[in-house]
Amino acid sequence: MLKLGVIGTNWITHAFVNAAIKSEEYELRAVYSRTKGKAEKFASKYDHSEIIHIMTELSELSESEDIDVVYIASPNSLHYEQARLLMTHGKHVIVEKPAVSTLEELEELIDLAEEKEVFFFEAARHIHEDNFQRVASFLKNREDILGANLTFMKYSSRYDALLRGEEPNIFSAKYSGGALMDLGVYLVYTAVAWFGKPNSVYYFNQKLPTGVDGLGTMIFRYDTFDVTMTVGKNADSFLPSEVYLSDSTLCLDAVNSIGSIIQKKRENNDLLEINFGTEPSEDVMLEEARAFANIMVNPMGIKQQKIYQDCVQLAKDVHGLMETMRKESDIIFAADAKEIRG
Repeated sequence: MLKLGVIGTNWITHAFVNAAIKSEEYELRAVYSRTKGKAEKFASKYDHSEIIHIMTELSELSESEDIDVVYIASPNSLHYEQARLLMTHGKHVIVEKPAVSTLEELEELIDLAEEKEVFFFEAARHIHEDNFQRVASFLKNREDILGANLTFMKYSSRYDALLRGEEPNIFSAKYSGGALMDLGVYLVYTAVAWFGKPNSVYYFNQKLPTGVDGLGTMIFRYDTFDVTMTVGKNADSFLPSEVYLSDSTLCLDAVNSIGSIIQKKRENNDLLEINFGTEPSEDVMLEEARAFANIMVNPMGIKQQKIYQDCVQLAKDVHGLMETMRKESDIIFAADAKEIRG
């Protein structure tokens, strides 16, 4: 049983903890928050709250011998320093996406994990889900891909605050916010996992007064096709995502959490519909939690090592592309000015 600590007390942290407990691979042992009352309220939701340590100092969490792995769900710009401290003290880390603000931060954390013999995971939840893997297998080695349109636009509950003149973390350059970082990461992970690393990338976006993007369109160019992706946090889209093949179209209800996969295939002037998706889990983080636990519990397994290295390389590719698009769009974060400490 992995002894779990968490940083952050919002809904996504509850979602991960519930999935982790359901997997029967983890036991919640510590909750960190700068506000003691928030940590106590979070811990009180769980049956074994009497054995959960309440911590308000990161040093206490990092130095605790009662913690194996920490799930980090703080504002984006804080991930790097927190993960660095925890891994320095021998803790595995699961960092909510986007795990870092810059590619340089990511590369340093991956190197540190190897040095300290711990695991660094970016919690790109959707790539571990069964339906995502079904699509990946279906598309693997196909030479008749003509293109794809992927969409993830969701009006943010914090956007009204921005319209009132406030600067929520998710729309702040100081905290590495914006549509590309928060929702676009799902799309970029999807494109690279299914189609590979593109030859070139473009990002056309609408800037918000805070300097980050509210909505945009990405174009990934491959040898024989393009992938177009639309992302936004100041509007909603209800369009499906589609992959175009020479004989059919693959229709997906979403990419961030695929519930429906339908292949619409032309055959003798008829259009056949083939549904090969499965019913997604009610706990959307369950498959992710199990995947990470399998690697941590079996660190020397050949299969587990291969899966981990594939995840690490995918994360590098994704963050390299996101940084290219962001900087070419003149979206500059406070983290861009920081020097990585040795």
